[in-house]
Amino acid sequence: MRPVESVAIIGAGNMGSGIAQKSAQERFQVQMVDREEHWVARGQTIISDFLDEAIERRIFRETEVADIKGRITGVVGTENVAADTDLVIEAVFEDFDIKTAVFATLDKVCDEHTILASNTSSLSVNALAEATGRPDRFVGLHFFYHPAKNRLIEIIPAETTSKESLDAVEQYCKTMGKVVIICKDRPGFVVNRFFVPWLNEACLLLQEGIASAAAIDAVAMKAFRIGMGPFALMNLTGPPIALHATDYLAEQLDCPRYTGAANLRSMVEAGEMWEIGEDDDCKEEAAAVIRERLLGQTFAVASQIVAEEICSMEDVDRGAKVGLRWVHGPFEIANRMGIEEAVKMASSYADCAGFELPEWFKGLSQPLEFSYVDTVVDDDIATVRINRPEAMNALNETVVEQLGAALDSLNARGDISTIVLDGAGKAFVAGADVKFFVDKIRADTIQDIYDFTAFGHEVLGKLEDSDKTTIALTTGLALGGGLELALACDYRVGTRRSQFRFPETSIGIYPGLGGTQRTPRICGIEAARFAVLAGNFLDAGSAAALGLLTHLVGPAEVESTVAELASTGKPANKYPAAPVDPSHPAANFALAFYSDANMAALASGECPDGFDAADKMVGRQLKSLSRTAPIALAMASALLDDAVATGEDLNAGLALELERLHDIFGTDDALEGLSALIEGRRPTYTNA
Repeated sequence: MRPVESVAIIGAGNMGSGIAQKSAQERFQVQMVDREEHWVARGQTIISDFLDEAIERRIFRETEVADIKGRITGVVGTENVAADTDLVIEAVFEDFDIKTAVFATLDKVCDEHTILASNTSSLSVNALAEATGRPDRFVGLHFFYHPAKNRLIEIIPAETTSKESLDAVEQYCKTMGKVVIICKDRPGFVVNRFFVPWLNEACLLLQEGIASAAAIDAVAMKAFRIGMGPFALMNLTGPPIALHATDYLAEQLDCPRYTGAANLRSMVEAGEMWEIGEDDDCKEEAAAVIRERLLGQTFAVASQIVAEEICSMEDVDRGAKVGLRWVHGPFEIANRMGIEEAVKMASSYADCAGFELPEWFKGLSQPLEFSYVDTVVDDDIATVRINRPEAMNALNETVVEQLGAALDSLNARGDISTIVLDGAGKAFVAGADVKFFVDKIRADTIQDIYDFTAFGHEVLGKLEDSDKTTIALTTGLALGGGLELALACDYRVGTRRSQFRFPETSIGIYPGLGGTQRTPRICGIEAARFAVLAGNFLDAGSAAALGLLTHLVGPAEVESTVAELASTGKPANKYPAAPVDPSHPAANFALAFYSDANMAALASGECPDGFDAADKMVGRQLKSLSRTAPIALAMASALLDDAVATGEDLNAGLALELERLHDIFGTDDALEGLSALIEGRRPTYTNA
């Protein structure tokens, strides 16, 4: 697979400029192309305004923005796209003839290796692929607005798309931090297939006089736990877009129910917006009708998507949660309200819409079960992907159980030499599910936390003791339990986007999945104190210097690095107990500041002799330590010392870590710290 390193975006409008900006943010070299100079300039202004706002909000520094802008080159005319561009994304009007004319030009000017892509929300990807001279190097993409903010992307391979092209585009999207849904080429793809008819159903409810627009919005917001109702959403994106999309689906799917409602059509023709108002009162009978119609439509169409094998039910929910920002996806909502009631609502809507409810959904009587761990085997390398990006792949009971089962299956296979752990979206694994801990503490069932953690130790042991070469692709964020999961592997491969952190002491607990034991065995006691006690954020360079990241490579080199490690096999010394590069600023500071001689002073909240509290790095450490929970800090420090004392006997150290779980989770500070994290506030610790 030839990786994507340079991209060109055809179209400098709101969508095209957003794709160009996001690509440049992730360090791709970008050409932003339009027909005339003033359109290119307008796109550059859109990007500049967006980034200037990001500076004001302290998302980026001025130097970072200058670098982002420096990676974007304005180009006038599609015919002037650089021939050696790896990926060209067309983002012009939703018009088949205009798009195919763009691709005809690109076919002439681009090298043979260039992959062409169309950003489309509705057009047939197969038809577009057939209209190009390189159907094997063509793919459909559906970016969601705003592409620099919204993390969802649907990738739609044509029937002719080669595996190499699909893999390269998927890697590009992952490097962009996107949550990827790979779906079949069917009208509406995934999200629009159920979302657009949902908007139209709201219009029909208004047209029938069931309730006012404000009331329908209010009922919808409550039923779906969303921030905006259908009419407010249409006003935000533009009613003409809704009308075009729903008419298109009605035609393509031969479903008259989807034809744009008369009130929507009239309003678009008049160039008006919905008048919503503030009167959202309606009788319960009307509210019940609104709920049943909108929920029934969603359940029915979502079940069709799965029946047609467009994507999995997990991806349908993922699309709703990430792309539309719903709290729960359609199938999760069905589970929460009761499957039989959901089926009843879906059947009622299907009757109205004139289609047969899919048998798989019609016959349900028990709650749906979701899979969050996917396994793919390629020759002798198995990739296990934790696929819960809407929750940053956080570890809960279901995920850990499914991960354990996947590892058992792979460890038992003689044809597998290497197990690769990966996380979907921008995170590897962002820790454990904190709400689980809070709920158990409040219910006075800390034993459940112990049992969950003990089982987690068993699952990590399946990596630790595996005769396979184990590799964690920590190419994004790895926090707490996610970092502990990675440390159980033989190797950790990262890129510039990798970030590591142990946040536990700042939220009232200590790392309980091996973090206090594997970390000092990998990078030494001083560096472990730097990472664990103060909860320092470690960028990719610092993590590599400490040895927590074993391989720091460019995004394009990840695949080849995995292949090389699979060939090399297990490391000669997994636990060297010393930083890889002691001269690196982070390692050098850790070795000096967190030495044994300084620990008494730090435990007392004092600056050690020989250090200046006014120094920026020293001051940051002292401030971080002062914000930790005192009991958690003391216990974490003692456990790190225990790792040294137990030496090569890792299991003895892990047993000590487990042994003290009841003590730490039984403190008032643990409940305060974990609750504060959920509530988005700073904790107040009482050392109790």
